[in-house]
Amino acid sequence: MTVLVTGGTGTLGRALVPLLDDPRVLSRRAGPGRAVADLDTGEGLDAATAGVSTVLHLAGRPKGDSASTARVVEAARKAGVGHLVHISIVGADRIPLGYYREKVRSEELVAGSGLPFTILRATQFHDLLATLFATSARAGVLPVLAGASFQPVAVADVAARLATLAAGPPQGRVPDLGGPEVRTMADLARTWARATGRRRPVIPLRLPSAIARGFRAGAHLAPGHADGVVTFEQFLAAGVTA
Repeated sequence: MTVLVTGGTGTLGRALVPLLDDPRVLSRRAGPGRAVADLDTGEGLDAATAGVSTVLHLAGRPKGDSASTARVVEAARKAGVGHLVHISIVGADRIPLGYYREKVRSEELVAGSGLPFTILRATQFHDLLATLFATSARAGVLPVLAGASFQPVAVADVAARLATLAAGPPQGRVPDLGGPEVRTMADLARTWARATGRRRPVIPLRLPSAIARGFRAGAHLAPGHADGVVTFEQFLAAGVTA
């Protein structure tokens, strides 16, 4: 089985590729085990998917995500790929963020492709929240969404699930994957501040937008699928130690 991984050099891809047998990583730059192609134009995609049995589509971007997915789907269809695995976000269809809308359109393209497929939605990565807090801390405070909780999941946990799904039969939309704990954003911010030695006041903000209401309502959570193993504290401890 030859597996093509888009986004294989990204945060999730770097964790997933070592778990695969005979992976082919899609990249704009040549290198060992890489297939050179451009998701913006589609150039090189037909050659990259030739002889591939499974495509793991991890590449994502705030703008143009669905257009890139459409190019991957078309190339996979031409190559007769037997399994297209796609990663998405819990709550993408319930929170009106532009990027989330793109992810929903990408899901629809995969599901309507005529190819055997599997779609996994995951909650936000630990890395995303840590980056958000680090960026906010530069202003001297840690603003958080009042009344909102998050369920961050480790990249390694998502990679392990995707590797298992890629090795199995196509399953359509599979159960969501959430982190092991649902915790308020304020609590997560304080945890990050303690672990990194940043003394910053946590400032809850109650924003009136539909996006903020979606997060307060927990549309991005999967408490019934808290299957992730690594906690936020464990993630931070590993990062601080490193």
